[in-house]
Amino acid sequence: MEETLQKYLDYLQFQKNYSHYTLENYYNDIVEFLNYLNKESLDFKSLEYTDIRFYLMYLKEEKKDTNSSIDRKLSSLRSFYRFLANEKIVKNNVFSLVSGPKKQKKLPRYFEYNELEELFNIPNKSTPLGQRDSLILELLYATGVRVGELVNIKVSDINESNKTIIILGKGNKERYANFGDYCEEALSLYLSDGYNRLNLKKSPYLFLNNNGEKLTERGVRYILDQIIKKSSITKNISPHMIRHSFATHLLNEGCDLTSVQKLLGHESIKATQIYTHVTSDRLKEVYYNTFPRAKKDD
Repeated sequence: MEETLQKYLDYLQFQKNYSHYTLENYYNDIVEFLNYLNKESLDFKSLEYTDIRFYLMYLKEEKKDTNSSIDRKLSSLRSFYRFLANEKIVKNNVFSLVSGPKKQKKLPRYFEYNELEELFNIPNKSTPLGQRDSLILELLYATGVRVGELVNIKVSDINESNKTIIILGKGNKERYANFGDYCEEALSLYLSDGYNRLNLKKSPYLFLNNNGEKLTERGVRYILDQIIKKSSITKNISPHMIRHSFATHLLNEGCDLTSVQKLLGHESIKATQIYTHVTSDRLKEVYYNTFPRAKKDD
């Protein structure tokens, strides 16, 4: 099974272009399931519908997993068994018969403008790592890129004169991301100073760790955690939360949904529509401040 699992992970990495963080989640979900099968003396090749239902009950009642966590694990296993079926290792994908628990729709969490301003002021721009961290924040917010896309940016992908970056997105699809003056300033400082001091190994990648090697997704998350700890903000932080802020603030300022979709690199408009719920309060404010018969004069 170890060889089959590794073959599946290679497929996700090299053919589906999944990020390291996603691969890690898939691996953990599958290993957890295989350990359960071993404990219950079940053969992964001859599972039945009832076996899967009992596993879901185990996750819910014994492990106390949330509905969203169970749904994610079910998705991982459904994909894994689809691969096994295609490889003729199992006869059929038993997970295709199972639907996950209903989960509440969670609206994307995002930072307010003033919160982002506080974060931007935390990195020490007189040091190479501080310049790098400042650029990470500015670039995540300026472009809305995913963390996996961020760490794969090469210096050669950046056109400073046009203020654009070639982003390699999901499915190896390229798109152009734009950045503005604040990001340009952080980029210019980092490339002229901190990057040269960090890049002792002549790496082509933009973001480097203190050993001069390509920064990992986990490394970016750690950096953001350290920044939030130095602030007065009580919210948790993640690269995706800054991406949510990028999309929400664009819509709040009047950007149309289709443009936001393209800027985020979403294939379907459905993935972008969740942000319309977040901005409803802003729309209400605009309505009452602009519609002539929204409120009566005193």
